[in-house]
Amino acid sequence: MLIYPDNPAVRERAARAVAAGGLVAFRTDTFYGLGADPFNTEALERINALKGRDGKPILVLVGTVGSALRLIFPMSRAFQVLAARYWPGPLTLVAAARKEAPELLTAGTGTVGVRFPGDADVRSLVRACGRLLTATSANPAGEPPARTAAEVARYFEDAPGLVIDGGDARTEQPSTVIDVSGARPRLIREGVIPRAELEATLRAEGIEL
Repeated sequence: MLIYPDNPAVRERAARAVAAGGLVAFRTDTFYGLGADPFNTEALERINALKGRDGKPILVLVGTVGSALRLIFPMSRAFQVLAARYWPGPLTLVAAARKEAPELLTAGTGTVGVRFPGDADVRSLVRACGRLLTATSANPAGEPPARTAAEVARYFEDAPGLVIDGGDARTEQPSTVIDVSGARPRLIREGVIPRAELEATLRAEGIEL
């Protein structure tokens, strides 16, 4: 993978690559991620091959809250409450997937994780790529998440694609992940947003975590 400095022209170049079925790596609002068209199964297969893993769901970033509806349905009450409070921001919401969502995204779970990133440059890239872009962490299975463009390039030096250098990762923690697909929300991973804050937000709306 070759490194390019982040700017509007490079984002447009990345968008063309994604539209053609290619992969890009970029700094998300947490760590670096691998981006592809979430409806392109061949691209999703390449992501899993690069990471050396199978059977795990793939995260998707959305360019607007409404863009999530291309992948999820229904949008639960808990989803609406948390998205209104924390999006854009480092909160991944796992929701029921539409039947159109590829199996490689859901890994057979019937759900898909989506996040509306807090970083304006990342949102610009996602919108350029059709308002939906995968963002699974840019690292081989078992290795730490890449925090810089150089780390991504070292991990995947022989892989086709490009790395958008958006600077170092801006957090030491991953996004918080919460499953809102069922009758009661379930915290999967506590990250930037702490559990106590989520509990208070949901309880104020009559929802227990």
